[in-house]
Amino acid sequence: MNRQPNIPLNRHMSRRTSRMNRRRATAAGAAVLVTLLLLTACSGSGNGNGNGNGNGGEGDGGNAEVELTLAHSYTEDQPQHTCGAQAIKEEAEAADVGITVEVFPNSQLGGDADRIASVQSDDVDIDIQGASALAAVYEPAGVVDAAYAFDDAAHLDRFFADGSADQLKEDFKEASGGVSILGAWSAGARQFTANKAIREPADLEGLRMRFPGSGQYLLNAQALGAEATEVAYEELYLALQQGVVDGQENPLTNIDASNLVEVQDYVSMSEHQQNSNLIVVAPSFDSELSDEQRTALEDAVASAVEQMPGCVEDAEQEILDTWEQDGSVEIVDDVDQEAFAQQTDAWFGENLSGDSLAVYEAIRGSAE
Repeated sequence: MNRQPNIPLNRHMSRRTSRMNRRRATAAGAAVLVTLLLLTACSGSGNGNGNGNGNGGEGDGGNAEVELTLAHSYTEDQPQHTCGAQAIKEEAEAADVGITVEVFPNSQLGGDADRIASVQSDDVDIDIQGASALAAVYEPAGVVDAAYAFDDAAHLDRFFADGSADQLKEDFKEASGGVSILGAWSAGARQFTANKAIREPADLEGLRMRFPGSGQYLLNAQALGAEATEVAYEELYLALQQGVVDGQENPLTNIDASNLVEVQDYVSMSEHQQNSNLIVVAPSFDSELSDEQRTALEDAVASAVEQMPGCVEDAEQEILDTWEQDGSVEIVDDVDQEAFAQQTDAWFGENLSGDSLAVYEAIRGSAE
């Protein structure tokens, strides 16, 4: 059946029969509901879950066919898609347990805030989100994006893999109504760009730096000592060109994708934040997939997490090599990252509290 990705109620027409019946019954009214229930009874299903045991069809010794939607906001050229979403799709389907995955990049199924709401309501099955976007559901999740919280990408990987993040995962699942975090990766460190080099905190003084408008990013600006100016990402190139802002911060892949070096003279390698991506799944993951299907999806996410560091490193090195060869921008690689890290650590220690402080301390406590 043809999909209409920008109409949320039509995204799952090829899902398991029980969910399709339930949603169509809601839309069509009681008469249709009666008809569908009769059809379900005739097919041998005991209830809306297909077999009455919550195992997605295992009652008859097999796996019910299920089509999952995977959404994200990145372009099809970025590592989040090529090494992330596509890897999840390929690995999950290769497991041959009745799973197919349809990927919707470029915010086709809505912006971050819209998509996490769709995940909560089971209208999107899998989503790749930044931690700051998830803070709209559970505020302490945003601390994963705190400046210099992680020493590097490997530190972020360890935090989510070795049990250090278990409390955060549990609290997020409870606050979100059953959305699970299956994995996380860094899609590259965020760097400063401006028309002057930024080597130490004092160099930010007097600069209007564009930061995303989410809460944690604005806290990062304060901790780093920057004057934050909010500009929509889509308007950033023009804002820099016209001098509305003096600089900005983003991972190299974003800087390159948006051609920001055309309107900035320096890229300062501050590595002040790991650009987190968390892979989240809808509440139905627990109840409507078989054990084999859940394992296959978990393994697929783990495979993507494993691939991502090398993929990001290769993409970033290619970008840096191109910039050095064509001289389009000056790369500042002697940033005093330690000075920035000490400043932000002190700031967060004084200004975070409650569960947010607990998450920050758990992250820092997991550093080697």
